[in-house]
Amino acid sequence: MGALRNIHHMRLFSLLTRAKPSLPLSAATFTSSATTMTDGSKQKPESEWRAILSPEQFRILRQKGTESPGTGKYDHHKEEGVYSCAGCGTPLYKSSTKFSSGCGWPAFFDAIPGAVSRHEDKSHFVTRTEITCTACGGHLGHVFKGEGFPTSTDERHCVNSVSLKFHGE
Repeated sequence: MGALRNIHHMRLFSLLTRAKPSLPLSAATFTSSATTMTDGSKQKPESEWRAILSPEQFRILRQKGTESPGTGKYDHHKEEGVYSCAGCGTPLYKSSTKFSSGCGWPAFFDAIPGAVSRHEDKSHFVTRTEITCTACGGHLGHVFKGEGFPTSTDERHCVNSVSLKFHGE
């Protein structure tokens, strides 16, 4: 009986981690008000986000989705410049903090000070640290600590390429 329950839980976890959210976040997180998060300087109602973002950007930035590993255009990107939020344009990461982690998403070991906010994420039966754009609240990905990468912070900001826009120097 215990083995069947474990198989059921593994299948459920597998389905949840592959599922793509199709509903907007709860009204407690985002409302139609343009000033619900942070300082309100780059906030927009959901209808405006839908009008300016592609469906995939909306799914990831506003509904906390994840792009498939290895599919993002910035995973192996090596040019010098700055990565900004694809939603509001706020500079988030410098290319000097980007490194190859082999995880399938762009990895950075540090953000531009104050640009990225951290939140506890208890979805998918595990506690992780979600990272969002401080200015607009757009979902970027997750940060992981203590993985042993040879970086100054021992952190990996695992960021969806769809959440970023690159500006070369």
